Amino acid sequence: MKKHYYNKILSSLEICKTFKELKQIHGIMIITSVIKYIIPLSKLIDFCTNSEPQNLDYAESIFVRIHRPSVYIWNSMIKGHSNTKNPIGALVMYKEMQQLGYSPDHFTFPFVLKPCAAILDIRVGKCVHNRILKTGFEADLYASTSLIHMYVCCVDLESGEKLFDESPKWNVVGWATMIAGYVNNDRASEAIRVFKEMECQGVDPNEITIVNVLVACAHCRDLVTGRWVHDRIRQLGFGSGRLNLSSNVILDTAILEMYAKCGSLKVARTFFDEMPQRNVVAWNSMIGAYSQYGRTSEAFRLFVDMRFSGLEPDEATMLSLLSACAKLGALSLGQGLHAYVEKTNSGDHVSVDTSVMDMYAKTGDTQSAFRIFSGLQRKDVKAWTSMIIGLAMHGHGKEALNMFNEMQRDESVIPDHITYLGVLSACSHAGFVDEGYKHFNSMRDVYGLVPMEEHYCCMVDILSRAGKLTEAECLVKTMPIKPNIAVWGSLLNGCEIHDNVDLAEQIENQITELKPQGSGVYVLLANIYAKAGRWQGVKRVRDLMRHNGFRKTHGWSSIEPKLLVS
Repeated sequence: MKKHYYNKILSSLEICKTFKELKQIHGIMIITSVIKYIIPLSKLIDFCTNSEPQNLDYAESIFVRIHRPSVYIWNSMIKGHSNTKNPIGALVMYKEMQQLGYSPDHFTFPFVLKPCAAILDIRVGKCVHNRILKTGFEADLYASTSLIHMYVCCVDLESGEKLFDESPKWNVVGWATMIAGYVNNDRASEAIRVFKEMECQGVDPNEITIVNVLVACAHCRDLVTGRWVHDRIRQLGFGSGRLNLSSNVILDTAILEMYAKCGSLKVARTFFDEMPQRNVVAWNSMIGAYSQYGRTSEAFRLFVDMRFSGLEPDEATMLSLLSACAKLGALSLGQGLHAYVEKTNSGDHVSVDTSVMDMYAKTGDTQSAFRIFSGLQRKDVKAWTSMIIGLAMHGHGKEALNMFNEMQRDESVIPDHITYLGVLSACSHAGFVDEGYKHFNSMRDVYGLVPMEEHYCCMVDILSRAGKLTEAECLVKTMPIKPNIAVWGSLLNGCEIHDNVDLAEQIENQITELKPQGSGVYVLLANIYAKAGRWQGVKRVRDLMRHNGFRKTHGWSSIEPKLLVS
């Protein structure tokens, strides 16, 4: 009779679909004493931990009544906790399991390493690694791959690389883990290198690997490799048709974003138009690409189309469009977006509010920018920096410096390199030489920020505009990094303002060596010679321009299109 109940309950557990049915089966197990057997108990707990949604509380209530749980049951409970939003419970159970004398097996370790990676607990991860070595499971593929994943998630790439080098190379999972680790740690070029090595080893990538490599190509702006990867998608059978579209919207979106970020907008748009499914990320990729490459009209038309398609723009959509308005000085379009943000309550994110403020600051409406800035619930370094730069670039140098002084009184905010670019720019526009020196020195002395080329360029500009050309030249010559064309251009600009032709002539040699990519410095140099009546110098500079294929850039104007965004 007991065997009859046992087999019937096992069959019932196999076809069980709901918790209501499970509870009924559980009751029968108690009445018939089948609850004493480990296999039905295991299946009971598996249902609780594997179902959607989980019912860990019910699993716990069963687990605590088991006199001697098997390692399998421990693993099921650890796995269940590892899949929650707060996976630390898995680590607690792992510790308890060992304290009670149970030895983890090769199934236990991946379930424990997963929460270590999720909460970035490398200390516990290393303890698990030691346990794997002691129990001899280091050769197990899943244990070793989980270790690599844990290390790369915890930003210990060196340990991850060492394990990867020692792991078997025939399985795609290890390769995929390492490639994803490089991508997620902003080492896209190394992700591409590992992918190419994987191809040479004859290991076919899965779709997850392909997506990560396409993301890496997008980050590196590596269109050549991106096209090759797109061709591999066709060869592997992931895509079909003229553009290798697949049924996987995530893969299609990764292809689209690769072309878009690499500047191949025509191919990206064609691909976008033919996608059978478009999620918000796909729309954002195309809108972001148009915004990035200055094609604001197309970006806003696509934004309107997105809304007509029934999809709601998200934070990333608004950030792309507001950034485009800020770059182009498109105040009217920015105001329309601001109205849309307020109407749809999509400005609940600090980043969107900050971008609206940044747009107003950079388009010259500093009053609106300050009003939004004052209303921000949390003013981070980006918010302060946007206000400082906006004020500086529109001639409010003194106000920008006052804003920086106020920022320094907020102990929770630390200025960064970009903040100091705004501060030094303010000093330059206001003609504050001593103030400029003070802030330039405080970068390193107070905040430990090493000045970059851009900061030296600002400082040279401050001195040059003030007529301190000897000091500016001395600063350029003592720079710890080789001066770029922008630095020499700032010094040359001072030469034009203060009619120093001799210094301009010395700078000409430096400019010629650097081979500038535009005509600006050549035109400036020719104007200095012409103003001094040195026509031979003018001829020499113009000959250089012709030799390098440059023409004087003509002035141009832009108009702001009227597009419906509300």
